[in-house]
Amino acid sequence: MGRLDGKVALCTASAQGIGLATALAFAKEGARVIASDVNISKLEQEVKDVPGIEAKLLNVSDKDQVTALVDQIDRVDILFNCAGIVPNGTILDCDEATWDQAMNVNLKSLYFLCQVVIPKMVTQGSGSIVNMSSSVSNIKGASMRFAYSVSKAGVNGLTKAIAADFVSKGVRCNSICPAAVESPSLQERINGAPDPVKVRADIVARQKIGRMGKPEEIAALALYLASDESAYTTGQELVIDGGWDLA
Repeated sequence: MGRLDGKVALCTASAQGIGLATALAFAKEGARVIASDVNISKLEQEVKDVPGIEAKLLNVSDKDQVTALVDQIDRVDILFNCAGIVPNGTILDCDEATWDQAMNVNLKSLYFLCQVVIPKMVTQGSGSIVNMSSSVSNIKGASMRFAYSVSKAGVNGLTKAIAADFVSKGVRCNSICPAAVESPSLQERINGAPDPVKVRADIVARQKIGRMGKPEEIAALALYLASDESAYTTGQELVIDGGWDLA
């Protein structure tokens, strides 16, 4: 018996990194996974031979696309909101376009998805929403991450508000707050730095455990929050940061 047998999971940003690892973990545990990404060709390539996963094109910042996809799904037991971008810079570097993009992808997309999925969960009398946030948010400050930090603080606020409003309806909502995780998107940002070797070393040095996290480790926490094993957990920011926040 899988931990998610009989459940339907809608996942975003599933083509790589944490999103892909989580979609695979959900499918392995018996869920029917609706995996979505704006890069549909990459997603289809990654999951083409995986039983239980259906690949769907989705731009999470497009409300009409979000609504159309959710309307196609009879029930949603799990919503995993993973889409996100990481703009670089301070408030002085952040023009309005950068601000809007960060808020639209990292926060407004969750508003779109939760708003259309929650009514299904309320009708069912159950559901688990897992939002990908970050340690760099209201939890911890980091230099050169202004727009990202603000958007992820918003994710944690959205998570708690939803949890409070729907706890009596059987709907749970939690957020995962990682530090640095080995992923294609992080590697791309490292490669774009003037000194990639130094940047990688600096990132690893921040994690007191001595390494970056793995997508599969984040997926394992997402799986727990999605499953009935966490039925007593809602409205929480679960930090998984390799000891970064230790004194």
